[in-house]
Amino acid sequence: MNNNFLDFRSDTVTKPTPGMLEAMMTAQVGDDVFGEDETVAALEEKLCHIFNMEAGLFCPSGTMTNQIAIKCFTQPMDEVICDQTAHVYRYEIGGIAYHSGASVRLLYGDRGILTPELIEPEINEDNIHYPNSSLVVLENTVNKGGGKCYRLNQIAPIHHLCNIKGLKLHLDGARIFNALIATGDKAHDYGKYFDGISVCLSKGLGAPVGSVLLGSKDMIRKARKIRKAFGGGMRQAGFLAAAGIYALDHHVERLREDHQHAQALATALLSTKYVLSVLPVETNIVIFEVAAGTAEKIAQQLREKGLYCGTTSASTVRLVTHLDLSQAMIDRAIEIILHL
Repeated sequence: MNNNFLDFRSDTVTKPTPGMLEAMMTAQVGDDVFGEDETVAALEEKLCHIFNMEAGLFCPSGTMTNQIAIKCFTQPMDEVICDQTAHVYRYEIGGIAYHSGASVRLLYGDRGILTPELIEPEINEDNIHYPNSSLVVLENTVNKGGGKCYRLNQIAPIHHLCNIKGLKLHLDGARIFNALIATGDKAHDYGKYFDGISVCLSKGLGAPVGSVLLGSKDMIRKARKIRKAFGGGMRQAGFLAAAGIYALDHHVERLREDHQHAQALATALLSTKYVLSVLPVETNIVIFEVAAGTAEKIAQQLREKGLYCGTTSASTVRLVTHLDLSQAMIDRAIEIILHL
């Protein structure tokens, strides 16, 4: 892609900062499959402390951490309950069926946000004809919901329902730190509510690779074997883990800037004639509906002006802010939006 483009396709497109590169180059490493990489262990321990969980497992991607968690928490002929927009359903290539032999019960939340009232009627009774409802998956923030967040006071009653019904609760925390910055909730409180948490490091935090799965010691012991079977066992992975540690130390609070930039883009979009509506912006994702024609046509026109973005449906366009977009770049993007 032309380096003159402003890249709003995703917050996964960032490059390591000089400080992150230095941390990676000086990392102490060992063979992590043998449990000898001290930097990987430090990253896992750090996130366990942040989220008040017992153990962690560093993996190459959020898709892998999610799929490992689902396999840990289900058996073949079980059923996973999630929103119809969920990444685990839409963007992990049928992994729930392929890896775990489980079916999926899709719900229709408010921009991907589920409630106990939506979930409870869809929990199957013990019947020979029905799969066993065994797991609920939440996503925070909700990608297709325009970065909408769960608050902890929304999560707590879902946890209570799962607890009394005997279901596990997993969090796809792809942009969990964006949610924490937006809501003011404390990461440490999450450990009270979830059996598994997937924390992505390569989206808003800007690390080049990796996600960490958090859970109980017993769950992570099982997950480590599943990771090996998935081909996810890495050797001197500390070079990558060091980037994650650096991101946690330096790139969390600055997510506020991304949220402010997204709000500025949304304001500009709302003042144009080619935009019908913009989903309320809570974090770093902006999704707008075009007033006429197709989303792809508008996205192409923006690309021709130097603003690179993507579509989420035939009528909606998505822009994502991130740490590689300076204030000057945001200002330039707003000029393009206003004069398209």
